[in-house]
Amino acid sequence: MTNTGSNFIHHYTPATKTGHSPLLLLHGTGGDENDLVPMGQAVAPGAALVSPRGKVLENGMPRFFRRLAEGVFDEDDLRLRAAELAEFIAQARNDYALPAPFALGFSNGANMAAALLLLHPEALAGAVLLRAMKPLQTMPTPDLTGKRILLLAGATDPIIPADNARGLAEHLQNCGAAVEFHTLPVGHGLSQADLRLTSEFLS
Repeated sequence: MTNTGSNFIHHYTPATKTGHSPLLLLHGTGGDENDLVPMGQAVAPGAALVSPRGKVLENGMPRFFRRLAEGVFDEDDLRLRAAELAEFIAQARNDYALPAPFALGFSNGANMAAALLLLHPEALAGAVLLRAMKPLQTMPTPDLTGKRILLLAGATDPIIPADNARGLAEHLQNCGAAVEFHTLPVGHGLSQADLRLTSEFLS
């Protein structure tokens, strides 16, 4: 179901089973609210899915925040958009009677999920970060105790250096999160290993 009644165009799928946290699906550059729905259904069958469309356009392609160049983020815009998305999550939880969701983000969406964890940790129960990098030059250090995070990097990712992803994982762990980090023998795109590890983590 696509909903345009909030401040984000978004897809919502109600839960059909108990036992799964709801998933907040955050697409990569050029995706939309439908992109990660099949993955969400595959890795967490029966879970409620909330999937917003990024509101920033880059050459006509939706994103969750602006960037100045590849790998160089507009941090003022990122902070603004993270606050906006945290408000949307609170509204969606109220509208759909949901507990705090796990974010499942890919690329730009994973970077937004990482920013939410650092800037608005109350918005998420945890996260799966697929091809994420440090979202901010100066990283906040919130208390993330009790939050579970899976971070999957690509060994041959041409966009995100493995050391950057590892540094993000270490920072989140230093903030108290329970972090599981893997570097997979893949590039920036998603693989069967991403699906398997995500499914195991969420179950």
